[in-house]
Amino acid sequence: MSTSLMAQEATQTPQRIQTQLEQNRQACLELGEKIRGFNPAFVLMVGRGSSDHAGVFAKYLIEVETGTVVTASAPSVASVYGKSLNLSQALVIVISQSGRSPDILAQAESAKKAGALVVALVNDISSPLAEMVDMVLPLNAGEEKAVAATKSYLCTLSALLQMVAYWKQDDTLIEALESLPQKLQQSIDSPVQLDVSFVSELRHCVVLGRGFGYAIGREIALKLKEVCSVHAEAFSSAEFLHGPVTLVEKKLAVIDLTIEDESFNSHREQIIEVGRRGAKLCHMAQPVKDIHPRLAPLTLLQRFYLDVEKVAQEMGYNPDAPAGLNKVTQTL
Repeated sequence: MSTSLMAQEATQTPQRIQTQLEQNRQACLELGEKIRGFNPAFVLMVGRGSSDHAGVFAKYLIEVETGTVVTASAPSVASVYGKSLNLSQALVIVISQSGRSPDILAQAESAKKAGALVVALVNDISSPLAEMVDMVLPLNAGEEKAVAATKSYLCTLSALLQMVAYWKQDDTLIEALESLPQKLQQSIDSPVQLDVSFVSELRHCVVLGRGFGYAIGREIALKLKEVCSVHAEAFSSAEFLHGPVTLVEKKLAVIDLTIEDESFNSHREQIIEVGRRGAKLCHMAQPVKDIHPRLAPLTLLQRFYLDVEKVAQEMGYNPDAPAGLNKVTQTL
């Protein structure tokens, strides 16, 4: 079995994040000061696909750590419906690897005109997006050739963590981030958690996490669809009990994402309940235990990327080129 670009790029993540943390330190210091001075009433997240999923992580991170309300944008409001929003007190965070999708550019331009403080987390710093915003945090992920994003997504989460740490002036989180590359390497070297025996017979699957676990669950469900052709949907484990749980009586497959943070006990109770009702369970947990809880989801996701790539190859799929997908998606 050949080593795919997806696997190669996923294993580059620790070094890429090491570089990112070093090179963005001054920019995050300045950005943190600017955000505190701006004192946003709320944060608007802008992104598509994996970038949109990173926005869900940002929602939990910013609301938990700063108490600032975070909401997701609907880019079509600007690009299709031609409407502008009242964003004069908003911090707008735009996430994009290419910085070239027309709907994302339209949202950023509209936000700037409305008086928002607009920040771009972008991999291509020569892109039109990088040129139009107030501040740029480069993802520093390097070129990513595989269609399925791995290192660029993890670099997005680490950039969000560093930005919020300096915004909050949280010395504990800033110090913890220094160990993140090492923790991610430990995840790469850790045992497999998801294997082909669980995935190969699936047509449908539910991914359950709570809080930050749910946030990365959105990305995990997307990758199962992209590279393994399995229909997967992510739910908060709490939300799943409000109706969809009836599906488990038909032996629905469930991937459990366990993060050892404030959500741990309630999530565990909910997973025990779906197991009692007959779900077919695969348990995934953060592979590194001695870690700041806000960094823990990244270690689980690092392990998952390598697991799902191997599963895809064993199922006869090319994880580098999923059918019908392109690396840069142009949407209006």
